Amino acid sequence: MSEKKKDDQKTKKTSKRSKSVPVLASQPDLPYLNRELSWLDFNSRVLEEAFEKENPIMERAKFLSITESNLDEFFMVRVAGVMDKMHSKADDKDASGMTCAQLFPELTAKIQRFVKKQYSCLHRSVMPALKKCKLRFLKTKELNKTQKQKIDEYFHKCVFPVLTPLAVDTSRPFPLLANRSLNIAIRLVNNDGEDIFAVVQVPSILDRFIEVPSDNGRAFVMLEDIIISHLSELFELYEIQAFCPFRITRDSDLDIDEDADDLLVEIEHSLKKRQRGDPVRLEITSKCDEALKKFLTDMLKVEDMVINEVSGPLDLTFLNKFAGIANIPDDFKFKPITPVNPPADFFGYDDIFEAIREKDRMVHHPYESFESVIKFVNQAANDKDVLAIKQTLYRVSGNSPIVAALIKAAENGKQVTVLVELKARFDEENNIGWAKKLEKAGCHVIYGLAGLKTHCKILLVVRREQDGIRRYLHMGTGNYNDITARFYTDIGMFTCDEKFGEDASSLFNVITGYSTPPVYHKMKVAPTGLRTFFEEMIKRETENAQNGLPSGITAKINSLVDPAIIGLLYKASQAGVKITLIVRGICCLVPNIKGISDNIEVHSIVGQLLEHSRIFIFENGGQPEIYMGSADWMQRNLDKRVELVFPIQDKDLIERSFKIVETLKKDVLNTRIQKSDTTYELLDRRGKKVHNSQREFSEMAKKALSEKVSTVNEEQLFVPLTSENFKENYDENL
Repeated sequence: MSEKKKDDQKTKKTSKRSKSVPVLASQPDLPYLNRELSWLDFNSRVLEEAFEKENPIMERAKFLSITESNLDEFFMVRVAGVMDKMHSKADDKDASGMTCAQLFPELTAKIQRFVKKQYSCLHRSVMPALKKCKLRFLKTKELNKTQKQKIDEYFHKCVFPVLTPLAVDTSRPFPLLANRSLNIAIRLVNNDGEDIFAVVQVPSILDRFIEVPSDNGRAFVMLEDIIISHLSELFELYEIQAFCPFRITRDSDLDIDEDADDLLVEIEHSLKKRQRGDPVRLEITSKCDEALKKFLTDMLKVEDMVINEVSGPLDLTFLNKFAGIANIPDDFKFKPITPVNPPADFFGYDDIFEAIREKDRMVHHPYESFESVIKFVNQAANDKDVLAIKQTLYRVSGNSPIVAALIKAAENGKQVTVLVELKARFDEENNIGWAKKLEKAGCHVIYGLAGLKTHCKILLVVRREQDGIRRYLHMGTGNYNDITARFYTDIGMFTCDEKFGEDASSLFNVITGYSTPPVYHKMKVAPTGLRTFFEEMIKRETENAQNGLPSGITAKINSLVDPAIIGLLYKASQAGVKITLIVRGICCLVPNIKGISDNIEVHSIVGQLLEHSRIFIFENGGQPEIYMGSADWMQRNLDKRVELVFPIQDKDLIERSFKIVETLKKDVLNTRIQKSDTTYELLDRRGKKVHNSQREFSEMAKKALSEKVSTVNEEQLFVPLTSENFKENYDENL
């Protein structure tokens, strides 16, 4: 390919990325923390959990793994985007007032500090704790005779047959290495005394660590160490001078032409390019041979790339699988949070439609089982009176019971319409597979909307009943994913309120056809009205405070990035509105600045479960309104996605929702508070009862179900004697 074509393609790619991630005007008069830097702060909070000695050891290993997985995705998308703009000489400033050229050195320096802290955690905290628990990772030089025999056998039987040593010379170019693959670079000397180089990929199809016999606890050896100890068998002709494990991370943001004739084909084509994206990071082990390091940087052309030199095994995501090894004592892990099934709101009901007809119902996952949602779809699929099912799917599991139920519904003659969002990042391939299966079963499948991602969580069932057509809905804060529902905290509401039903039908008409976005009765929908709704609600609280009326805002979200929303929150704070923000991840707002944000508190809850629900409370002059939904306060959610936020109106559910929020506010075990210098610190527990909101929610769910069971049992103790059952009871008493 010519250099001009390459440049043209890079320009085109940068242009498309700029459209999907708009550059914002700087607001120098308002404090605004750069999004990328704030995200790194979030990952640091996750890392703190790996350091936390009160956490069970396998959970600490898992938290460390999560930080690595998070960082990989951060590089593949966010750092890659910054580098693209920097290379295109873009001088636009973001909302924090920084250009990409200004941000990049600060970002890379912060990443380097973070990576050092990761490996400090590994070597000084996690590994010593594992050793105390008699779980050790051994180097090959530490192995005894029996252990060495074990890895020799394993290498020759399992590893050697799948290895492919790749020489690099004038006739054999440097190989195209897959994104995030682990490799070993080798420097050898030929018969003329010249350096020659080769690469061996560590097979990802094999387990990353191997257990070996041990008389003292359990012992493990890393796969790359086994390969390194046998390199001489792969390169018998020449003498090995040096070796170095390395790993590259590639730009993985898809370059999708949404004007293509077939979006599915276009995304499939783009997915093939993901493994071949431009490198954005090189990871090597510290003390890497200088000649090898130069070889890698020359071959990968990484002069502008981030290079991380680490003192330990690359790709710490292996610790997630290690944390799940068999035969581990229970106290090495968190006590599991087991969902109650059925949830209290559905106890005693075989017919889920009957339960919803009586009143709105709420389910809080994972404390209450996701089975209630699956049952809803399954019952709809098999109910002769159900005419149609319409649903949005953003991320689903690999063996989804929801999709299986939708397929069954289509086979049973129901009209099934499913929007499968093909542009859900890193789930594109999975969603393409489900879309094809749903289409094959006879479902009407929509692949998403041009220029927008459909992120709302809604399920509509249209049922024929004696008094006419009735619409049943499930709306939620999280994905229809039975796997993530076990460790993501989310809330779903079931209703058959007619106004909600009308809104849902209108929303699906907009998604599937050419309908004009309507004026919704109850729902608030992006991108047409959600931004306006939130801005008006914040302004109303500001005016109420100025007029001496009760005011206040509480928002539980995953990210707070949008400059306009942040600006309005600052104005509300200055007017005296008390604002509590529970933001798990990115928070670009800076609290506790005198005269600007001194009425704003920012909490971040990082614990056993991943906080994912979105809840919004506005005091409204003493008559609070509460909303839930799928949207964060980010530009992409308010302007670039189809999102749904819905009000909670049932008296019992309002009371329950307030209790959820109050419980979150009381959490002192998992909560960190953001300070005015943007750092976070754990709440001071001294003199306070140690509240763990996630554990308390689990106990609440168990208690609510137990009370329902007790009530039913008490009602069954006294059975009125009637003419119909008199003889039966009389005969039994004889």
